[in-house]
Amino acid sequence: MSDIAKRNAALKALEFVETGMKLGLGTGSTAAYFVKGLGERVRGGMAVWGVATSEATRALCDASGVPLIGHDAMDTLDLAVDGADEIDPAFNLIKGGGGALLREKIVAAAARRFIVIADGSKLVDRLGAFPLPIEVTPFAVPLTARKIAAALRDCGCADHVSLRLAGPSGKPFLTDGANHILDAACGRIHDPAALADALARIPGVVDHGLFLGMATCVIVGTAEGAHINQA
Repeated sequence: MSDIAKRNAALKALEFVETGMKLGLGTGSTAAYFVKGLGERVRGGMAVWGVATSEATRALCDASGVPLIGHDAMDTLDLAVDGADEIDPAFNLIKGGGGALLREKIVAAAARRFIVIADGSKLVDRLGAFPLPIEVTPFAVPLTARKIAAALRDCGCADHVSLRLAGPSGKPFLTDGANHILDAACGRIHDPAALADALARIPGVVDHGLFLGMATCVIVGTAEGAHINQA
């Protein structure tokens, strides 16, 4: 049921795509449906160009026939489409469950419109049940983790911070930018803006998975179709 809902949300987002557009292409299972659908449009004659938010999405674009713009050549994008791990009523997001949050945020910020596609399970009253991913440099990770825990406490959140591991190997997960991910089990985030500001001021934090005030539209897929919610 969830896969059907994800696919329906992704297909609905394709209705916003017009020929000639430059598109930001997200990462994750829901975004993958969008890329595959876009590939069908391209094979049907639509001319678009994409910017991939991860190496996984780059590979999927290559397999689907979606032409890509190099990151160095990226400028303003017409539209970015991506999934989310949590979405609150104000369209604030937690993203980064797949580890691509930095590139996802850069691409979303470059777009005139940022559309989020998801199934209904991603909708929450308040952010924080999903652990907040925080991308950090590999240097002095334990120190950075302690600083993050202190910032969480100051913002009224739970302060459990754990290093993300790469499966059974026990080695740290590496992002496409060769950074590490700290997952913060915040509980409920009472003031996302205050927490975002506190995290951004910690040396060693590259970026965090709070996407605040960025989404302009949320498309929620269901088993029967999809609903468009505009900001």
